[in-house]
Amino acid sequence: MASKKTLNAANLAALGAERLAALLMEVSEGNAAIKRRLRLELVGEESTAELEKEIRKRLVTIARSRSFVDWQNRKALVDDLETQRRAIFQQVGQRSPRAALELTWQFLDLASPVFARCDDSSGTIAGVFRAAVVDLCAIAQAARPDPQELADQVFRALGRNDYGQYDGLIHGLQAALGPAGLEHLKQRMLVLSAEPVEKPEAKERQVIGWASSGPIYADEIAERSRVSTVKLALRDIADAQGDVDAYIGQYEPKVRKVPKIAADIATRLVAAGRAEEAWQTIAATEHGHRGWPDFEWEDARIDVLEALGHGAEAQESRRACFEATLSVQHLRDYLKRLPDFDDFEAEQRALDHAERYDSLQAALERAARLVTQRAKDLDGDHYEVLTPAAEALAGKYPLAATLLLRAMIDFALTRARSSRYGHAARHLRTCEGLAAAIPAYGACETHEAYVAKIRREHGRKTGFWSAVG
Repeated sequence: MASKKTLNAANLAALGAERLAALLMEVSEGNAAIKRRLRLELVGEESTAELEKEIRKRLVTIARSRSFVDWQNRKALVDDLETQRRAIFQQVGQRSPRAALELTWQFLDLASPVFARCDDSSGTIAGVFRAAVVDLCAIAQAARPDPQELADQVFRALGRNDYGQYDGLIHGLQAALGPAGLEHLKQRMLVLSAEPVEKPEAKERQVIGWASSGPIYADEIAERSRVSTVKLALRDIADAQGDVDAYIGQYEPKVRKVPKIAADIATRLVAAGRAEEAWQTIAATEHGHRGWPDFEWEDARIDVLEALGHGAEAQESRRACFEATLSVQHLRDYLKRLPDFDDFEAEQRALDHAERYDSLQAALERAARLVTQRAKDLDGDHYEVLTPAAEALAGKYPLAATLLLRAMIDFALTRARSSRYGHAARHLRTCEGLAAAIPAYGACETHEAYVAKIRREHGRKTGFWSAVG
């Protein structure tokens, strides 16, 4: 049983309404974000219409602001945005999904003016808008808007996706759009792709930068953006409609030979029952320097071999991937397909191979590269492997070590394994220490963005957060 001193909802409720009200007034003093949150709660209790009005007014104020927000003032802006987002989703969304849908569109319209005046090197603000897109997709399911009207809104949004704030929108709204909405959106994109390009006269062209080839013109960038928007949208629509040929058609023949693209196409062809065509795609792939396997392509090739009934060749590919890279996942996939008793001997041979593998430094370097490339495949349940691996990598490869620790944190929180909260909290503190040694996160979330994400998703797991700090 938790101590009465533990900071949780039950113990705070025991203090009584008057005492809590006094504490809230005290902690809100000098904190604009808390004051706004409390005011929205009070307004919401009085009237949903007044709550909507209050949110709209605040969104307009944020949109009109022109002052630059540096990293020191970023937290205040993030708190403000999060307060409005949560009020829309949690308060308005429960009472009036249609109003919440309209407000969420208005909230997402803030992205461009906000990013234009902010330092978001940590990715924290981007995380708020990504969460709002998730909100939008959930609210649309409840609001059930007209599919064609929703498609028109999506079309307009993708046309101003300057900071990637609307990425994943078609996939998330697939159910709400339905066949009619998807087809309407597809036709609008096709019309956009066919519009004639109007090139301004030379004296009217605006130079916005320089490259080795000469000036970069605003109209050229706008045209590239239009082409990219159409291709990405038609690709997502094709996926939503299950139209493999339309998906493939968005890539030029030469691009289809790039390993990652070939893997994507082959995977879709296999799912459509077209394994022979998938094999032709895999066979036509053009590889560059093969110093390190392209795992997406290798996995797609294995899946195609299985689909064609060539299980022995697929097994050989799994074994070869393990021996070349010490990929644990490929070893597991290989072992579980062996007959009983054969898997034990094969595992022992694999361990012997790992002990002889190149040099320790080379093995660590490759392990770090593997972790950063395939972080999403890590199974945080295997703490007995991931913990020592993170310790081994922490010195020279802090990003890889961080991703291993995050895998265990995510597993504990997602599965609500309260017995592991103490370990997960320790891992999070280690991540904080490693953050200073990571020069660049690449495509991975920064430490601040990761902490913000798990707070949004697991903020009520008080056992974990009390252990954190």
